[in-house]
Amino acid sequence: MLTTLNAIAPIFLIIITGNLLKRVRLVPDDMWPVVEHICFYILMPFLIIRTLARADLGAIPITNFAIAITGGVIGMALLLLLLQPVTARRFGISGPTFTSIFQGATRFHGFMALAIVGSLYGDEGVALSGIAIGVMVPLINILNVAVLTIFGEAEAKPDWTTVILKIASNPLIVACIIGFALNITGVPDFIYGAIDIIGDGGLGLALLAVGAGLSIGQAMETKMLVAVGVLMRLLGMPLLVVLLCWIVGLDGLARTIAIITGAVPTASSSYVMARQMGGDAALMANIMTVQVLFAAVTLPLFVFIAENL
Repeated sequence: MLTTLNAIAPIFLIIITGNLLKRVRLVPDDMWPVVEHICFYILMPFLIIRTLARADLGAIPITNFAIAITGGVIGMALLLLLLQPVTARRFGISGPTFTSIFQGATRFHGFMALAIVGSLYGDEGVALSGIAIGVMVPLINILNVAVLTIFGEAEAKPDWTTVILKIASNPLIVACIIGFALNITGVPDFIYGAIDIIGDGGLGLALLAVGAGLSIGQAMETKMLVAVGVLMRLLGMPLLVVLLCWIVGLDGLARTIAIITGAVPTASSSYVMARQMGGDAALMANIMTVQVLFAAVTLPLFVFIAENL
């Protein structure tokens, strides 16, 4: 367990550094969106392309891996949808509030997952994370857009053609497609070298951006709802993935990456979706922040469990 903590600790130290950099304004506030934009559209996609382009995909149990990670998302989504009428009737949880709890439980922080996996397990781990992103991002976005459309309070409902096109043009999805294509066709060394250099710049910068995005001063508002959002994502989801890994017989590094994917906090894009589609944006921001803080405890625990099952 101590070895796991020592491996994870630098990740959260970088996140804390990002938050401190924003607080002391060493980096101007208007620069952080630019940093996130560069990470999302350039650095992380190049990291995925680099790892998938020369990964030994034949050695990866892709089917069982996909079942474990997508089964976790679908299982959590079904549970929350079944509970929604009960929570609305007994506890007065509104539709917009439910959407934030739903996003907090089902979405995952791709930047953080890639950074942690890359730090702990190198290119083989990042290749598996790339596959997880390629499989989960379309599913998660479709589920959450549907829930926000049904339960949110936005007057303008999204055009599903636009939604599908947006998912298809997601830089991380495009990177997965390019990476798989290059894995089949091959890539010249000089091109791979350029991709490698660009991709190497992503992990640390992405974690600094995660820290800068935390709103710690508001994190303790709506305590009970935030607690539900934290427990569902940081404990419920990884436990569900552990169960599914056991059912399908997934083991080794693939199992570890699947569990880490289930154990990382929700995506930072959840707040933007909540604000644009009539969700409870304030609650979403609080859930995101507290999840990142508590993940410093829960994530090492689940990494230890994954490695010692």
